[in-house]
Amino acid sequence: MSEVSSVPGTGMIIDGKALASELEAETKERVGELVALGRRPGLATIIVGENPASAMYVRIKHSACDRVGIRSENVNLHEDAGIEEIIETIRGLNEREDVNGILLQLPLPGNRDSAPAMAAIDPAKDVDGFHPVNMGSLLAGAERLVPCTPKGIVWALERLGVSLEGRETVIVGHSNVVGKPLAAMMLNRNATVSVCHVFTRNLAAHTRNAEVLVVAAGVPGLIKRDMVKPGAYVFDVGINRVEGKTVGDVEFDEVLKVAAAVTPVPGGVGPLTVSMLMSQTATATEMQEQINNR
Repeated sequence: MSEVSSVPGTGMIIDGKALASELEAETKERVGELVALGRRPGLATIIVGENPASAMYVRIKHSACDRVGIRSENVNLHEDAGIEEIIETIRGLNEREDVNGILLQLPLPGNRDSAPAMAAIDPAKDVDGFHPVNMGSLLAGAERLVPCTPKGIVWALERLGVSLEGRETVIVGHSNVVGKPLAAMMLNRNATVSVCHVFTRNLAAHTRNAEVLVVAAGVPGLIKRDMVKPGAYVFDVGINRVEGKTVGDVEFDEVLKVAAAVTPVPGGVGPLTVSMLMSQTATATEMQEQINNR
């Protein structure tokens, strides 16, 4: 299946599912090599409470584990579990040799501060890439395990043959999950990077310069056709529910008429994020295997 599909008279639709399948195939091969060495990768997820969306996301991740041969398990803690109990659970998983990756599903109930729990994860098992050690390595230009969504975007651009070196890139959104780590990854590849957000004055003046535009603001329809440079590559990370439909931050049909390529929502960045989580679980296992063999 092609990674991009054309619609007559428009730009290209970046097929996130096809790209994700390619990455999963590569990860499955790596997992097979690890299994041959007697080391099957294992991913442990932790859910606090009974959030239906969190449960759905974890099921999607476990299904991906099954496809690539990664062993998966889930630890479900009760709604009122304190941060001490969450940290104690994480520490137990840190000690297990059959667990190579640990993922704490966010948000925590009541939007409780997750930072202490995230910092308790062994950086070598932090497949979500949010531990301060891994974030620091990213900023220092020594990428280890990094956040999966920005890593998936960078991987997709490379797979599509789009070099970031010297390219004008604009990121709309400055979260710790997407905007900030993606800016660092692009700078590490010598892109010229501007980071904007919903409070940026005259946002269009910035986005019109972008050869690569990534939008992760959580505002449906924020990016209009006249805000996009002709020939740009546009990655829409937004996931919004509008009138019973899931839509992104980009006016997809209109932007597709001027851009070189655009990711749809759904079916664009989402599958890349999940497949990158699988890849990073394999990477974490490989890193741990190297340490054990020293």
